[in-house]
Amino acid sequence: MFRIFVGTAAVLLLVFGSVPAQAQAWPSKPVRIIAPFAAGGLADVLARAVGEKLSASMGVPVIVENRVGAGGNIGADVVARAEPDGYTLLLSSAGILTINASLYATMPFDASTAFAPITVIADMPMLMLVRSDSPAKNLSEFITVARREPGKLFFGSPGNGTTGHLGMEMFQSVAGVSIGHVPYKSAAEAVTAAVGGQTNGMFDNPPTVLSQVRAGNLRALAVTSAQRLPQLPDVPTMAEAGLPGFEASSWFALVAPARTPQPVIDRLYAETAKALQSPDLQERFGRLGARLVGNRPEDFARFIVSERSKWDGIIKKAGIRLN
Repeated sequence: MFRIFVGTAAVLLLVFGSVPAQAQAWPSKPVRIIAPFAAGGLADVLARAVGEKLSASMGVPVIVENRVGAGGNIGADVVARAEPDGYTLLLSSAGILTINASLYATMPFDASTAFAPITVIADMPMLMLVRSDSPAKNLSEFITVARREPGKLFFGSPGNGTTGHLGMEMFQSVAGVSIGHVPYKSAAEAVTAAVGGQTNGMFDNPPTVLSQVRAGNLRALAVTSAQRLPQLPDVPTMAEAGLPGFEASSWFALVAPARTPQPVIDRLYAETAKALQSPDLQERFGRLGARLVGNRPEDFARFIVSERSKWDGIIKKAGIRLN
């Protein structure tokens, strides 16, 4: 009997004792972060900056791999199908988690169940911009002009379904105006069109347009965040300019495949949040108009739900659909 007891205890120890041992051993090999957008873009730069910090703090290489296409869906699908062991992560955009399911006729994964939230890394508001020769000196004047001439003003964007496009659609809905949309292939092309007079303005993130605002080529009427941008302290928020409750931003976050063990999620959150407090990252991305976040996984999960509901309503009202 004694021998049977000892043997059974040994088996139980191997079975139940192995789980915490594995959790404690993580990470024991390189961690891969999929950045589903082109090298050199903000998602890629954020992934590499955070990955460098994580590598230093966790003692393993953190490798960033670019998988581009379909609004980020191709790279995201790689992570959705990966083993939920903490060794494959996604540097996700807001679009992947909260917008694409409403835009695309078919999706390779269900964003509401495919990923385990870790934390929002950074968010970035948009600026509402008009040409420098626009008669509208502020948001109120622009709304007056747009209501007086419905359908005669045109805003450019980096493409159908981008945050710049959706920001414009949200503005139309809230302000009760009608503005034509001109999709371009990139933010740079949309900026060139606005500066050159081919369009009347646009919504876009600060890194793309700050230099044009400072040079006087574009006029910023408002910022879509709850607070003013330190880089443009004279530009009011949408709420200050007369549209209370209007908030919209681009954001990027770290997620893992669903069913990744909670101890691994907790470790990744703690290490990422610590990295985002680094003065060098704060200064580097603050110059671009980005706010480093580092919220808890449960807070991030609630944020995803609210963002998904907001953008789904805007997309359905505008009738936007991508193949």
